[in-house]
Amino acid sequence: MIQSFIDYLTFEKHYSPNTIRSYQDDLVQFFDYMALQFGEQSLKAITPAIIRSWLASLKDEGLNNRSINRKISSLKSFFKYQMRSGEVEQSPMIAITSPKVSKRLPVYVEQQDIATLFENISFPDSWEGWTDRLLLAVFYHTGVRLSELLHLQERQVDKGNRTIKVLGKGKKERIIPIGPMLIGEIEAYCQKKRAEFEEPDVRYLFVGKSGKKLYAKYVYRVVKKYLSQVTTIDKKSPHVLRHSFATHLMNEGAELNSVKELLGHASLAATQVYTHNTIEKLKDVYKKAHPKA
Repeated sequence: MIQSFIDYLTFEKHYSPNTIRSYQDDLVQFFDYMALQFGEQSLKAITPAIIRSWLASLKDEGLNNRSINRKISSLKSFFKYQMRSGEVEQSPMIAITSPKVSKRLPVYVEQQDIATLFENISFPDSWEGWTDRLLLAVFYHTGVRLSELLHLQERQVDKGNRTIKVLGKGKKERIIPIGPMLIGEIEAYCQKKRAEFEEPDVRYLFVGKSGKKLYAKYVYRVVKKYLSQVTTIDKKSPHVLRHSFATHLMNEGAELNSVKELLGHASLAATQVYTHNTIEKLKDVYKKAHPKA
């Protein structure tokens, strides 16, 4: 029941392993709850009342509206797939309303703190130090997602045109321009890789001290370690550097549609959150500078 949907997400939608795991966890949780409370039910017997009962139990457990909405989204996608497959005629989710969620502005690192990171922080003169500095630079200068950075291959870097080709969500490609300094750093890193290791995995741009592709936990640890040295914001993750990339572009006057293309967003609505950050910045400038503020 669940597995065919997971296969669909994996082989047709090409979702990332983390996204697929989230869908699977949500669905397993729902069906376990239903079996415990209502017994085994066929798909056609699942009613909005059963789903509301599960959502109410999640609320009682203290789950916030944002997390509940994610689970609603998982069920909506699942039943939409079942309708396409002919397993159900109508989705019970049609009668389910998502709870309202207050808009959360993206957390980002201030520009002066980013400058401190790359100009004043010392990185070890070792393979790990070279890797750590470059991956932080690529995150900030391109706004790529964690999964995109981990799978970035050397052949996706076009040194002549100073661009990188990124394979994003749903296997959609996008081209991101980068500056000559970053191109030089990438070129130097690739040369060091071949000198450092006898048989490095040269398919991937970033490799660890074993010469193999980096893993997500290592990158998270690096980002947290170095951002902790330059900023006091609570969240210190690769996605914060993506937010910083977009926010700083908007603060410098970049057009919203251009930022959307650089980030690989499917809709403009996903990018518009960064205009709020810009407005907050303008309010701060006004408050500090205007005599009647």
